[in-house]
Amino acid sequence: MVMRDVQEDPQGRHTLYTTYRNKRRVRCHSEGRIRVTVWRDRKPLRREMRENTQDGTPGSWFKITIPYGINYDKMWLMNSIQNQCSVPFTPVDFHYVKNRARFFVQGASTASALKDVSYKICDEENEKVAIFVNPSTVPYSVLNKLEPKEMEQLKLTLNKRYNVSQQALDLQNLRFDPDLVGHDIDIILNRRNCMAATLQIIEKDFPELLSLHLGSNKLYHLDGLSDIIQMAPTVKILNLCKNELKSAWELSKMKGLDLEELWLQGNPLCGTFPDHSTYISAIRECFPKLLRLDGKELPPPIIIDIDTPYAVKPCKENYNGSEMLKNLILQFLQQYYMIYDSGDRHGLLSAYHHRACFSLTIPFNPEDPAPSSLREYFKDSRNMKKLKDPYLRVQLLKHTKYDIVRSLCLLPKTQHDFSSFVVDMWLHTDTMLCFSVNGVFKEVEGRSQGSVRAFTRTFITTPASYSSLFIVNDELFVRDTSLKKTLSTFSISVPTPSASSMPTLSQEQQQMVQDFSTQSEMNLQWSQKCLQDNDWNYTRAGQVFTKFKAEGKIPEEAFKQIP
Repeated sequence: MVMRDVQEDPQGRHTLYTTYRNKRRVRCHSEGRIRVTVWRDRKPLRREMRENTQDGTPGSWFKITIPYGINYDKMWLMNSIQNQCSVPFTPVDFHYVKNRARFFVQGASTASALKDVSYKICDEENEKVAIFVNPSTVPYSVLNKLEPKEMEQLKLTLNKRYNVSQQALDLQNLRFDPDLVGHDIDIILNRRNCMAATLQIIEKDFPELLSLHLGSNKLYHLDGLSDIIQMAPTVKILNLCKNELKSAWELSKMKGLDLEELWLQGNPLCGTFPDHSTYISAIRECFPKLLRLDGKELPPPIIIDIDTPYAVKPCKENYNGSEMLKNLILQFLQQYYMIYDSGDRHGLLSAYHHRACFSLTIPFNPEDPAPSSLREYFKDSRNMKKLKDPYLRVQLLKHTKYDIVRSLCLLPKTQHDFSSFVVDMWLHTDTMLCFSVNGVFKEVEGRSQGSVRAFTRTFITTPASYSSLFIVNDELFVRDTSLKKTLSTFSISVPTPSASSMPTLSQEQQQMVQDFSTQSEMNLQWSQKCLQDNDWNYTRAGQVFTKFKAEGKIPEEAFKQIP
């Protein structure tokens, strides 16, 4: 029960929404599965192209943006665009900005040709790919392009570091190389212009390169290195030790590179996995042919064709099989929720099949004020009985593992109580395992910090490598839990009436709880809950209390003093 007399209108999410971008009004909506953006009060693109060109030559630059481009393999995306484009083009500074892919091109004719490609490409989900074209300033890597003398010195430095017999290039601590420092040349490989220059030299001078060492270069993203797939496709050994990579998602930018050996020790991402098997699985998701990781031999890769249709036959359970499945499910849940509660949920990418689905639902009753405490989940709730807009129903069903993990990252940070879990398996076949888990979790950040929620989660999975599972369908149901359950979860002790028993509250809040308890005759715990549910608005909390008491909605336990 939540003491809050505020009800949210679910229909408010269905209306056309508007925002302002660069003082131009934008109206967005969906037509079927095509995302449409209508720009108001805008100059025609060709006119903007002419105005962007200062000297009348086709030398102006344009920014190309692909919404949701992060969902697509870079090589597939660029090849698809090039195949549809009427003129050849050279993408500059390809990188990702949140969920968008972005690069730059030079010349108004090229930009216009790319604009014509918009919505002509369909992805594997049969969704049309939008391409936005806007005039731009000169890209960073072009504006800060190395001078010829700097390029020549960098080339000499790289040649000194190249081992001909092993076809290996050692670029550790490149910035502090004496030959570069002595010529006052600052090569920072985390900058796209420096990485681009380095890859250009590698492509031209070391076409048979097998091993590349980029350790200790303070790399925190790999957008610039993603071009290695085209410029140094022969590389089989890559060392990225002692950098600043925080997520395995960065490695996905180099998918397509047939690595056999990879070193990642000394990067923050190594500490985001609950155990070594999860770590291996996540890295092999990017490099399926990998044989060695951080100097250790890996088991031979197991290739599972998940897309192959099967004749699904239920299996008869026996004792040994039941114990094995039980251990598999419990191990999976423990690993899953350790990553989920870690603060960085990108590690869950390896747990989902690339075509997985996810939906979230919360209870809703117009006469019950409870949903107001679940406002962080309300906008994503997909209750088919309440949603009248068919387009919104489709939008709220998350497809592909990238969309799912991105949605999970936006949900409140949590701490799950594994001891509260109730797990049941309700179907298993040779190729499918279906199970559900009920339990409670606590929110650890945000406006509802400390709130305890109950949840039910249903997983439909298929076998993956290393005695693990791939999630193909994930349904999450979140609801409020009782105060009694809240107080007993996560070893939360029942506070005494003294102010010192509420260390998480400010002195002013403690006094408010004491005064509210005196006036309402509720115990301290329910008084604090009522105030928290109403954002510490004392007057509103009093009004809600009076209303609920008159309607008999406050349980007797709220008036029992806890010793």
